[in-house]
Amino acid sequence: VIGVVIGKTDVRGFPDRKNIGSERYTFGFTIRDSPTYFINVNAWGKEEYIRSLSESFRVGDCVTIENPLIQSKEPEREEKFNPVTPSCYKLLLSENHSVVKTSSCYEMDTKLLSLLHLPVKDPQDYYSLGDITANGQSLDGRILNVLAAVKSVSD
Repeated sequence: VIGVVIGKTDVRGFPDRKNIGSERYTFGFTIRDSPTYFINVNAWGKEEYIRSLSESFRVGDCVTIENPLIQSKEPEREEKFNPVTPSCYKLLLSENHSVVKTSSCYEMDTKLLSLLHLPVKDPQDYYSLGDITANGQSLDGRILNVLAAVKSVSD
């Protein structure tokens, strides 16, 4: 699978239920290869492998994923912590079987770069900041998709 990384989570550690006293590590990212299709990828393994893999690329990089495990996703559970994707599958990476190679999108396909700026939600499924300000009380307690641009960043 070849795509551009459009999102990425931080590395986290969890107690390993199979090996009491040790930890397993994970992080996730989302790749996109067309305007319509993108998929979540989760990597699991030892701390050294996961940290090294996570540090090997960032959002905006193009990656080639070899030998991922393809699994059906559990929408109720999966989409609580990951971006909602149009696929009913997710990719799992393992230290022993999978390989992730990074390269410049310019080297691979400049069309992939344009995918970075496309929203992942239906354009009709957003609230603007003005809508939220004007209708805040009626939206109280609801989960919303917000489309906004960062104007500045400061202390």
